Amino acid sequence: MALLVCGVMALEAAPDSGRAKMRAVVIHAYGGPEVLKLEEVVRPEPANDEVLIQVVAASINPVDVAIRKGYLQKLVGNFPLVPGMDAAGIVEKVGNKVTKYKKGDPVFAFFTLQDEGGYAEFVRAKEDELALKPGTVGFAQAAGAGAAGATAWEALIDTANLRAGQTVLIHGGSGGVGHLAIQIAKARGAKVFTTASTANQEFLRQMGADVTIDYTRTKFEDVAKDVDVVLDTVGRDTLERSYDVVKKGGIIVSIVDEPKPAALEAHGIRGVTFRCTPKAGVLDELSKLMEAKKLTPVISQTFPMAQVVQAQDQIATSHTRGKIILQISDEPVR
Repeated sequence: MALLVCGVMALEAAPDSGRAKMRAVVIHAYGGPEVLKLEEVVRPEPANDEVLIQVVAASINPVDVAIRKGYLQKLVGNFPLVPGMDAAGIVEKVGNKVTKYKKGDPVFAFFTLQDEGGYAEFVRAKEDELALKPGTVGFAQAAGAGAAGATAWEALIDTANLRAGQTVLIHGGSGGVGHLAIQIAKARGAKVFTTASTANQEFLRQMGADVTIDYTRTKFEDVAKDVDVVLDTVGRDTLERSYDVVKKGGIIVSIVDEPKPAALEAHGIRGVTFRCTPKAGVLDELSKLMEAKKLTPVISQTFPMAQVVQAQDQIATSHTRGKIILQISDEPVR
């Protein structure tokens, strides 16, 4: 059976036996996109506390590229490995200790670094890594909500405690996390400032942003002043320049870099580097927002499994609008 390891899911090669098989994108060595191989492997079986999902769509995330290149070697196990941190599909089978889900349930999932493997026709997950897919979105959109949506929610709501009437500056508002963060912040009742390139200004407005900033033409610090929260998805110089725009007592949450303690102290603000972990409660909150049509993941491109190289090449540009999806199987008619 499959062995779950920290980072991605390690799979046995498919033996010549009667055990069920599946297609999966597998890597056998770290390297460039060429190490991604579409292969036939043994289909995993759920443990007593696990759910087996027949995957319809999987999300492509920047961390997938980092894993493939070997940047997270300390977190991953032995080869072969199947990448993929989030997916959506239909429950195929449940372990005998699972009570929340049953065969046939439409779900979306965000896997821990220990339990990845979304680039596959089937994947295992714990109950606390799942939520029911709302009927207002398709499987591709639901797949795009998992990791990115949970990151946006946990950064803004659980960490920064963003409240109605507050102001937030979201760097990189057109990206996977950014465009969902805009919608979550607006649903919370906050005023949203956000940055993106010229081509994405209208997209930012469509997402609900109150003030859009073209970073190629305008310094964000000339527009956003005394904000309560900064969500940084860019890092580097952008983070350095953000200290001045936060009001005293405010907070910077960065998902890419570490805020400098000396700078935080000098400005009288707080700052954290945030790493998201799956929580069923958060996924449920995202599901409620999607059901209420207050949160809609935007899919800019969809690739079949056979074009996984092209999909990762696109996410590696760091200029993706919304989400990129790997289509694993046809959307079921329900």
